[in-house]
Amino acid sequence: MKQEDIVIYACVIIGAGIGLMLGSAFPGVLVGLGIGYLIKFSFKKED
Repeated sequence: MKQEDIVIYACVIIGAGIGLMLGSAFPGVLVGLGIGYLIKFSFKKED
């Protein structure tokens, strides 16, 4: 498993947790997924 994939999974889990605290998990998952892909893209640019 690549480091970039772990970052995406972690962002999704964190987003789901925040979404559950705010009352709806699914939008939090989507926001976390988007943030995870942005972070993954920034890691690729550095290489």
